[in-house]
Amino acid sequence: MKKVFNLFDFSQKVNFRTEVLAGLTVAMTMIPESLSFAILAGFPPLMGLYAAFIAGLVTAIFGGRPGMISGGAGATVIVLIALMKSHGLEYVFAAVVLAGVLQILVGVFKLGKFIRLVPQPVMFGFVNGLAVIIFISQLEQFKVVVNGNKEWLTGTPFLIMAGLVILTIAIIIFLPKITKALPASLVAIIVVFALVFFFGIETKTVRDIASISGGFPPFHIPNVALNFEMLKVIFPYALIMASVGLTEGLLTLTLVDEITETKGNGNRECIAQGSSNILNGFFFGMGGCPMIAQTLVNLSAGSRARLSGIIAALTILIIILFGAPVIERLPMAALVGVMFMVAIGTFEWASFRIINKMPKHDIFVGVLVAVITILLHNLALAVLIGVVISALVFAWESAKRIRAKKYIDERGVKHYEIYGPLFFASTTAFLEKFDVYNDPVEVIIDFKESKITDMSAIDAVNKITEKYARLNKKVHLQHLSSDCKALLKNADQIIDVNILEDPTYKIVID
Repeated sequence: MKKVFNLFDFSQKVNFRTEVLAGLTVAMTMIPESLSFAILAGFPPLMGLYAAFIAGLVTAIFGGRPGMISGGAGATVIVLIALMKSHGLEYVFAAVVLAGVLQILVGVFKLGKFIRLVPQPVMFGFVNGLAVIIFISQLEQFKVVVNGNKEWLTGTPFLIMAGLVILTIAIIIFLPKITKALPASLVAIIVVFALVFFFGIETKTVRDIASISGGFPPFHIPNVALNFEMLKVIFPYALIMASVGLTEGLLTLTLVDEITETKGNGNRECIAQGSSNILNGFFFGMGGCPMIAQTLVNLSAGSRARLSGIIAALTILIIILFGAPVIERLPMAALVGVMFMVAIGTFEWASFRIINKMPKHDIFVGVLVAVITILLHNLALAVLIGVVISALVFAWESAKRIRAKKYIDERGVKHYEIYGPLFFASTTAFLEKFDVYNDPVEVIIDFKESKITDMSAIDAVNKITEKYARLNKKVHLQHLSSDCKALLKNADQIIDVNILEDPTYKIVID
């Protein structure tokens, strides 16, 4: 028996030491980020850690692929800030639950496959934009609150912070050249922690962000009225949160597929995400989704199984319950250094090498997606715009490919052999191919190398036949595939043409 409940693949070779150490490293990097996002949104700080534990554990066990890490991600939390300010925390919990329901529906109806529609330039832009966001977000740790305002560190505190960050980066870069027995990120965190602790160095710690001690996530039913008015308030937020979470999650899954050269299950990931968000809404969590930065930390530490995600989630819970006094003394400089290296590793530097070899429109799409991601922090919007622009460019390029071969046979019949797809973007070029006034009384339009694909194409065929009919000329359509004939039959109230019977042509169906 290789699988139990189809959750764990026991045929997979698991390096338990690597998985445990990777999980510990991920937990260390998740804690300050989850706390920061919770505070940014105006939530109680522990909501961030509860989300990291619940989302991390559920998706590690039930998610679409091993190696992915989920938690209280800023991409989804930022969506809820306005709802928090206008209606309060209870409505936030209700929106998180509804977002989870919507995500489960996407998985149940197998809509996760539509992530295939995201072209490579959009992926480049998404990844590069996210790398810049990760890098820039760490710069906030070089600021300190003075009289209610954030100001940059200066003098000795800045030099200490910068020095510890550089030390962390140096360990991560050079340790793997000496040994790969331990994750370099975890070693860097431990070394910098020990240095600060034993030498009594004054620097910013996790405690300066928020206290992380607490109890087990409490069960809590959102205190909102179950009526249509409440749904009208939370539905837009839930829909955006669900779409942002699924977009980031499925793109992260695709990225991990490329890195590990394995195949994940997008629909299963949608269901796992939705389930974790429903639990978050009922157990005081702020909701979340897969976190690309922590996923890359996990992969760079050598993890390829589900165990590391489970270890990370359980570590966060143990820290909340018992280990807060120690973890609160972790220097932020060590965590910033780790995240700097994650940002550098996330960025697709190859996109610079191939930029001169890419079509100009692909370069434009990639840059635009990156800019929108960086400026608006709205991954779903950035990806949607990128996909739409790519689709329009594809339609335009496809429209230019339609052409016609013309000749008159021995019977005096004019033939138009059409090449290329006939659809909304190519109809104008199609109509320009015909010489209606000078053509003979009988015309055959041959679609052997073409295809009528939509209503605009049917309308174009109707227009050209009407022009011939007004001059008492007869038009035949030849070599129509069965689905094209079905389209024309469905539109028989609009168009009336002769179809020459010919052999059945099989249509390739995906």
